[in-house]
Amino acid sequence: MSHSIIWSLVLAVHLLGMAAWVGGMIYAVFVLKPSLGLLDPTPRASVHLQTLNRFFRIVWHTMPMVLVTGWLMIFHEGGFAAIPWQINLMQLLGLMMALIFARIYFGPYKKVRRALRPQPAMFDSIRSQILINIGLGVLTIVAASLAHPF
Repeated sequence: MSHSIIWSLVLAVHLLGMAAWVGGMIYAVFVLKPSLGLLDPTPRASVHLQTLNRFFRIVWHTMPMVLVTGWLMIFHEGGFAAIPWQINLMQLLGLMMALIFARIYFGPYKKVRRALRPQPAMFDSIRSQILINIGLGVLTIVAASLAHPF
């Protein structure tokens, strides 16, 4: 394989991971949550919890993959000092997203999983933090676009 093909694949993995992460959050908030209102409370909580469980497993794999591929590309370009400010901004936003995800996972999500009968307010706390991460994800994509040379 040529050197450029390898770096193109690293970029592809990076973009696919971000698409899964940000797209999954958008799906959870704007598609799943409103649709769950059609269910009675007990199955609603069960479906919501099972969906979050599956999505969070995906994020636990994609989040490190996105961060590592980003760092690989930064070091390939000469390190943090050699890259445009937009890429450094993307790095900062990605780390903030990872920290918020960890806060969701080890905070309200852990409480929901342990609850015998999770209440809607418990899920609302997760949703509000996911909304923040969606905003950061969109800003990350904008920062990436600003750094593109065309």
